[in-house]
Amino acid sequence: MKVLLINGSPNENGCTNAALCIVADELKKQGVESEIIWLGNGPVRGCIGCGGCKAGNGCVFKDDPLNAIGEKVKTADGYVFGAPVHYASPNGATVAILDRLFYAFGKYMQFKPAASVVSARRAGTTASYDVLNKYIGINNMLQVPSTYWNMVHGNTPEQVLKDEEGVTIMRAIGSNMAWLLKLLQNAKGTELEKPVVIPKVKTNFIR
Repeated sequence: MKVLLINGSPNENGCTNAALCIVADELKKQGVESEIIWLGNGPVRGCIGCGGCKAGNGCVFKDDPLNAIGEKVKTADGYVFGAPVHYASPNGATVAILDRLFYAFGKYMQFKPAASVVSARRAGTTASYDVLNKYIGINNMLQVPSTYWNMVHGNTPEQVLKDEEGVTIMRAIGSNMAWLLKLLQNAKGTELEKPVVIPKVKTNFIR
């Protein structure tokens, strides 16, 4: 079992990474492998709605980390999406990557557990958390629970580690993720492996 943790911060070793490392440490304690992927701080393309990903070869843009992340997504058993708060919203690179990731590789993530994590000095966390959770909710994924909303506070990684409640929340994400993965592992090969899939119907408000 392996969990892929995506660090969307432009700062590789900043507060978002500190939060994800706590999650990863708890996963390790419970026998679950993990990998943290940093998006980097280079330019990231936004989705242009071209539909090129429908061909099954990933996103048509090959000049940023999206497709490499998508290949790792295919074999992961669970996911954690981490982002810093910029102007009361997840930073733009994270949103741009997740938009394209879910279009091009979303089918590989269905029926798997996922969690969102946000980091801020002070405010904007609940709004950012809501944005990230929408990706999970639209893709038949299992949202990993915790003891509070998944956020940490601090202006430096050292301050994040002093956020005792935030640290506890991150540990709970790791513990609950491990629990869900083990339940799903035990369900493999049985009728409980996946739910009865209800076909998606798309309608427009104006006909």
